[in-house]
Amino acid sequence: MPFRVVAARELADFLRAVAHPRRIQILEELRSGECDVATLAKATSLAQANVSQQLMVLRAHRVVAERREGRHVYYRLRSQELADWLRKGMDYLPPMDEQAADVRLAIKKAQDEWSQHE
Repeated sequence: MPFRVVAARELADFLRAVAHPRRIQILEELRSGECDVATLAKATSLAQANVSQQLMVLRAHRVVAERREGRHVYYRLRSQELADWLRKGMDYLPPMDEQAADVRLAIKKAQDEWSQHE
């Protein structure tokens, strides 16, 4: 199999793993450091079961790592640069018309908030 096909397939698989709104929220929360499921659920306003499900996908694709401490499991980014890359990726979203001003404002606010964690 040509190396470019292998590389493209691996990258597409990785992008599918992170290309989910809830997973992006979780990754951005992990920018600040490791967290357990309960903390992530509270920070993202998601149910703990949903956070666990999304973390399972991220773990399977080696995006996050876990650390066990007794009965508690803490998750962290394997690569801090990933959170930066995701935030900067918002700069490449296509231009929106004037009717989407509220979406543009939400994106800007998210970028600003996530930048504060750097």
